[in-house]
Amino acid sequence: MPDDRRAAVLGSPIAHSLSPVLHRAAYAKLGLTGWRYDRYEVDEAGLPAFLQGLDRTWAGLSLTMPLKRAIIPLLDEISETAASVEAVNTVLFTEEGRRVGENTDIPGMIAAMRERGVERVERAAVLGAGATASSALAALARIQVGEVTAYVRGAARATEMRQWGERLGVRVRIADWADAAEAMSAPLVFATTPAGSTDALAAAVPERPGALFDVLYDPWPTALAAAWSARGGAVVGGLDLLVHQAVLQVERMTGGAAPLAAMREAGEAALAARQRATAP
Repeated sequence: MPDDRRAAVLGSPIAHSLSPVLHRAAYAKLGLTGWRYDRYEVDEAGLPAFLQGLDRTWAGLSLTMPLKRAIIPLLDEISETAASVEAVNTVLFTEEGRRVGENTDIPGMIAAMRERGVERVERAAVLGAGATASSALAALARIQVGEVTAYVRGAARATEMRQWGERLGVRVRIADWADAAEAMSAPLVFATTPAGSTDALAAAVPERPGALFDVLYDPWPTALAAAWSARGGAVVGGLDLLVHQAVLQVERMTGGAAPLAAMREAGEAALAARQRATAP
């Protein structure tokens, strides 16, 4: 196995990704001077050729949209966690040359919640019904949640969330997105929708909110997260998720104990610099 190792994050678009900042911070703290981590703009059509071009110096890959499901047919095996949501965000290359797919998003979500004291909830609300929402259901299943109410737009999304609930062993009740304000009273609210989607819900945050997991990290804080914090509620943000899932990736790729604090500090600094650069 070569001393100089490579890893990267793939996706499209990819320029916004903070993964290089987090992984490079880990390498620096661990003294892995021969390791490098880059980002590559790769779409579904270009993924097979990219994989074919990798040599034995590669330790692993991080994957973002739209590659988390497209990668699966190109792998030799995937973990049980990845199979449960049909999504791979991490590829490891073994010494034998096998491609192994894993999902660190789900355990990363669980670790981020536990860091804020969220271990178990009687009920939860999920805003949205995309790939991140299915990962949220999988994470909730692992912290022994009771009923989950999913607030969605359209019958197709409702059917999809019901199916994910059945597959993951979570009791899912479907509600219309128009009624999402009522979700704010849940002990745990998972916001998985794009930027701006939940801004109008900030006015509905109760006097004593439970916990909010908002998967966005840029811009941050979202209007909902700011209102939640102002009322004294616990908030788990997208950067928390990004850092915790990256910690697991670093450990699987390098075999070392990832430096959580250094990675978070690097991520916060990069986000702050980005926000200063875009400020009017």
